Amino acid sequence: MTEPQSTEGFAPFRGHQTWYRVTGDLKAGKKPLVILHGGPGASHDYTDRMKLIAHQGRAVIHYDQLGCGKSTHLPGKGVDFWTVQLFLDELNNLLDHLGIRSAYHVLGQSWGGMLGAEHAVTQPKGLKSLTISDSPASMELWVQEANKLRDQLPPEVQKTLLVHEAAGTTSSKEYTTAMMVFYARHVCRVQPMPEEVTRSFAQIEADPTVYFTMNGPSEFHVIGSLKHWSIIDRLHKVEVPTLLISGKYDEATPATVQPYKDNIKGSRWQIFENSSHMPHVEETELYMKSVGAFLDQND
Repeated sequence: MTEPQSTEGFAPFRGHQTWYRVTGDLKAGKKPLVILHGGPGASHDYTDRMKLIAHQGRAVIHYDQLGCGKSTHLPGKGVDFWTVQLFLDELNNLLDHLGIRSAYHVLGQSWGGMLGAEHAVTQPKGLKSLTISDSPASMELWVQEANKLRDQLPPEVQKTLLVHEAAGTTSSKEYTTAMMVFYARHVCRVQPMPEEVTRSFAQIEADPTVYFTMNGPSEFHVIGSLKHWSIIDRLHKVEVPTLLISGKYDEATPATVQPYKDNIKGSRWQIFENSSHMPHVEETELYMKSVGAFLDQND
């Protein structure tokens, strides 16, 4: 099979640069798919294999959100700068830059799914469908569920996490090692983690500005500006076909995803039985097939 062509570029945004990559042909008969990565601030790398959907005859657009990856880094910016609205505006700017605003699909993973939902509730005219992959509808729900999962960790791991969180030493190697026990269970069960996944973690470590400001030092210690985020009371405004995805062992537990199912009319939910938070990595073939079929139904 011929590899779909790939092109990269930068979209100017408020004096900064948003890096993007298009895999496939934007002029193909099928509508393009825009991938929103997680973190916040994790870069597109760990979602890289979603470009496989381009083999199905549609363009797949990856981009690095501002503050990470190949886009402009702004380590001097504080909490007032890093807002949900900033990332919504950046997405809209990219749609205009690529000339696809009239017809496109969105797939958001983790924080990207939260951002995708925020985009969908504004009822953009060109949005054909929304896929929310491994995302909570409320960060308070997310923390409640993360704490339940933490309670299942070995006692010594739990103790290490608590000691360093209380002391404010979450950047220590001991904390990171303990954190990775949780990650191997509930973030990515493919061990060792694939190279593209470790690239995203490495880039958060190199520039944690966005992740630390909006989330916190780890997936389960959420002390950033998103701490009280919720979209539950606005989900009824989502009018496009919506596919919900999560893994059986996902840190985005069923309780965190249920509000999407309850409040988005006609939404479908697929749970990947052998996955945690990254079924696109853990069950790649089934994931691409499932998402591709959903997109084909809603072009």
